[in-house]
Amino acid sequence: MFDFFSYFFRDFRWQDILDFIIMFYLAYRVLLLIKGTRAVQMLTGIGFIIIAFLLSAKLELHTLHWILNKFLSPIVLIFIILFQDDIRRALSHVGKNPFFSKLSFIEETQIIDELVKACLSMAQKKIGALIVLQRTMGLDNYIEVGHKIDSQVSSELITSIFLPYSPIHDGALILQNGRMTAAGCFLPLTVDPTVKKTLGTRHRAALGLTEETDAVVIVVSEEEGEVSLVVGGKMRQGLDGATLRQILLNLFEAKSEQEEKVEIQA
Repeated sequence: MFDFFSYFFRDFRWQDILDFIIMFYLAYRVLLLIKGTRAVQMLTGIGFIIIAFLLSAKLELHTLHWILNKFLSPIVLIFIILFQDDIRRALSHVGKNPFFSKLSFIEETQIIDELVKACLSMAQKKIGALIVLQRTMGLDNYIEVGHKIDSQVSSELITSIFLPYSPIHDGALILQNGRMTAAGCFLPLTVDPTVKKTLGTRHRAALGLTEETDAVVIVVSEEEGEVSLVVGGKMRQGLDGATLRQILLNLFEAKSEQEEKVEIQA
């Protein structure tokens, strides 16, 4: 037994342990990144194809093996094409500023209170709204097509932007670094075929943006007069003011040490 372990660890280096830890961490981060996304389904399909490829070689199914071999030859290129959105989302996490950059706890809670106040007011009046809160991933490409504002967060100004006769009420309002940056911005619509057909354009745009970025989107429905919050392609509808406020405090860590964490539920 001692000879077996001596033989096994004879060529073992500390670099091998470091190599294993790095690969394990990368695999773990990739799984977290694709968890709950369509990438899981695509990976499952590729896994079945690889299993079929191995079985065709074992069972000497030459035609099937040849076809699968030609298909899997450019495997790296296939992965890049299939998971380009997920790769872009992962790389975009590097070097970005959070929403509440350099703001005090009091300033953070004041901004969230103004947002909640505006959303409740618009929901009561059945004024549709689409509000985007940037987190770590930049949204400059969406801001460029909108109307620049660069203003402090104000419930009155937010409401005035989304009034039906406002020229920019149809687009999204984007907030960065605790300020209202641009309005009338156009967002990508979700392409998920499982989304409810009853959801309107604002809800689909909120889902589409959060599928590609880590932004937080608040949607006010003009038909139902309800407030929804969308994060990571998941939507929670019918929020009251207290719940919306607590979720936003948790998501942006604008809370005191005594406050409990409340996680958003799909």
